[in-house]
Amino acid sequence: MDKVTIENLSDYDGKEIELRGWVYNTRSIGKIWFIIFRDGTGLVQGVVVKGEASNEAFALKQKLNQEDSVIIIGTVKKEPRSVGGYELGIKDITIVNHVTEEYPISPKEHGADFLMSNRHLWLRSKRQNAIMRVRHQVVKAIRDFFDINGFTLIDSPIFTGNAVEGTTTLFEVDYFERSAYLTQSGQLYQEAGATAFGKTYCFGPTFRAEKSKTRRHLTEFWMVEPEMAYVDIDENMTWAENLVSYILDKVLAKCKNELNTLERDISKLENMKPPFPRITYDEAFKLLKERGSTFEYGNDFGAPDETILSNQFDKPIMIHRWPAEIKAFYMKRDSGNNDLALGVDMIAPEGYGEIIGGGQREDNIEVLTKRIRHHDLPLEPFQWYLDLRKYGSVPHSGFGMGLERTVAWICGTKHIRETIPFPRTMTRLEP
Repeated sequence: MDKVTIENLSDYDGKEIELRGWVYNTRSIGKIWFIIFRDGTGLVQGVVVKGEASNEAFALKQKLNQEDSVIIIGTVKKEPRSVGGYELGIKDITIVNHVTEEYPISPKEHGADFLMSNRHLWLRSKRQNAIMRVRHQVVKAIRDFFDINGFTLIDSPIFTGNAVEGTTTLFEVDYFERSAYLTQSGQLYQEAGATAFGKTYCFGPTFRAEKSKTRRHLTEFWMVEPEMAYVDIDENMTWAENLVSYILDKVLAKCKNELNTLERDISKLENMKPPFPRITYDEAFKLLKERGSTFEYGNDFGAPDETILSNQFDKPIMIHRWPAEIKAFYMKRDSGNNDLALGVDMIAPEGYGEIIGGGQREDNIEVLTKRIRHHDLPLEPFQWYLDLRKYGSVPHSGFGMGLERTVAWICGTKHIRETIPFPRTMTRLEP
């Protein structure tokens, strides 16, 4: 007998198989009762008929509880009305572990705080399972994209001695009688990687001590950060839009059931083919003013501003050439206007905000040294970074894509906390 998983049931139509997993729900109608069963790869309905199932299995009708761990044996039958298009004619059920207390997360409505406090259990739910499986596919697509395009994975450290995105959002930790910080970004180290390998990327957790409680923010989140030698801002934008398009293609092909579970309108995700609209910061400012916004020139865009801008297009938009004072010290200035930095933000449609931030890096050592001093940053921790300009400096660019914001947009979730297995926020460090 084959031991298989629910996601592969289509390969076993008409065959007797064994599934191992957990009870999701049960219901009965006279001499027939049903078990909704999950195994981590999906859900399937099992039909328990008196005379067809063993007497012991049929007698479990009133005894099984939600999340009992069980092994079931039955015959796969095609059933278009069932989830996944198949159901199981149950022959036998073996209880591995019987739940003796009421499962905390019942089908009734629960508050967000309760669900987050029980995140370790909430992950088992149908919706959360679907989101995590989409996240998995996004991660796989990201790695595949960079692998097939000749990038080398170079892991950046989590502990650093310097800031990347300013000093106000650093998590400081004691590091053997000196201060260290949890990384805000792996970018600076990827610049070293790019001059060694040409095209590199890192993919891991990053940390921002930002005191924000919005639905778009986490204190720990995952980011993928490619860096490329001999690449200017325009080619950088092309890499960014190609990555997003590739991810969407793979998710739409591999996660149809999950997106259906999430009731996602996939028509809004289809045909996201490059090129994406590219507008300057000045053009974005003009669009906002034309639509009655009170936005002031020189500020960063807030969530309402990004929503107004994204609603003008049916694809992600890339806003480039920003006021230099609101961008990081390492951004190269526009040769045509020294007040503008060659930075770019990609804003997702439907009000999901910025999913990519990047730009062309300053490659002149004298200019970069002045910038570090201008931002009141100590030179010593950046000495190795300046060495990259001292020895073989070249034009180079890169970007960072936030995994959770990207997953939130693709899944259509209202809050980013649902897109990471165990979210960390200002008020939550458990579970």
